[in-house]
Amino acid sequence: MTVRDQVWKAQDTSPSEIEAALRELLVEFHRENEGYVPARVLNLVCVVDRHWSGEIANRLRGVGRYHASRTIVCAVDGRRTKLDATATIATDTDPKPGEFALLRETIVVECGPHHLEHLDTIVDPLVVTDLSTVIWSPHGHWDALDSLRRLAQVVLLDSVDDPDIDAGLRRACSFSNELYVVDLAWLRSTPWRERIAAAFDPPARRADLQTISAIEVRHHPDSVVAGLLLLGWLATRLGWQPTRLMKRGDHLYGKLKGRRQDIQVTLVPTPMGVRGLAGLTIETAGGESLALDRGDGGLQAVRTRRGSRPPTEQAWTILGASRGESGILGEGIRQALLRDPTYRPALTTAESLLHA
Repeated sequence: MTVRDQVWKAQDTSPSEIEAALRELLVEFHRENEGYVPARVLNLVCVVDRHWSGEIANRLRGVGRYHASRTIVCAVDGRRTKLDATATIATDTDPKPGEFALLRETIVVECGPHHLEHLDTIVDPLVVTDLSTVIWSPHGHWDALDSLRRLAQVVLLDSVDDPDIDAGLRRACSFSNELYVVDLAWLRSTPWRERIAAAFDPPARRADLQTISAIEVRHHPDSVVAGLLLLGWLATRLGWQPTRLMKRGDHLYGKLKGRRQDIQVTLVPTPMGVRGLAGLTIETAGGESLALDRGDGGLQAVRTRRGSRPPTEQAWTILGASRGESGILGEGIRQALLRDPTYRPALTTAESLLHA
């Protein structure tokens, strides 16, 4: 909740004027109370369509304590030829004597399509130097992100946003050659990866990893990338060699080459209300299977042993397994300050599943 804020607005302005106004707002806060100090952790640069900027603002408000220190929103209007800007500095608390209150800064720059190719010249004076800068363009505008590469250390993507699966994976691979990539499609699979790892973590079950014979991944119809990334993660962790997947209707299927046997894999679109994975089933050559599916309160797990006499089935609920879609963006911003070494190998393997 915002307790106090200062706002500056201007039409037909320039980056230098915006930066000067922001400095003056900071001076005013400090003049009022020395306990006001600007947060200095992360820059976040968002390139959005102006007509959808309200939706993005709502998503950013939902990130909770993972707000960037300075957020620069470049709102693209197809009719605009000049820059308008609004700068806001806000705090959610008043400092008591001897205490500090953090200030967070938001700059909204309304620009036109012709600004995007050289957007770096607009944004460069506005980012806080010596802080990591994250760039994010949820509505495309890839020319803008290409322009901003030189300023950034991290790019925030959501690979499921691209209707062209090949293009989305290639773009993520291209960015990962220069920048650290935080992919929301990857973060949505985190609970699934954690639960798979936990299922095979007991020493008595680790040998079963070498006997996996089949995997079915069920996913939102628009989230096949999430399924490919999960398979890419399993392949890189377990030493499976990728082969090109085939398409039958809306399913993808094929075999990965394991150290002992081939692994039959299938990706199945499944109607569901949110993006990401709906469920998965892992089978072993010994006749056991583990199924994980979304359900009320967490993941519904079922372990079946067909090799026993009689066959047995054990079911349980894994509580709190999903952050929910509202928490994914906040987790993405938090991950910008961390490094996950497993994403890039999974990404390159996922891309090869379409082209090997």
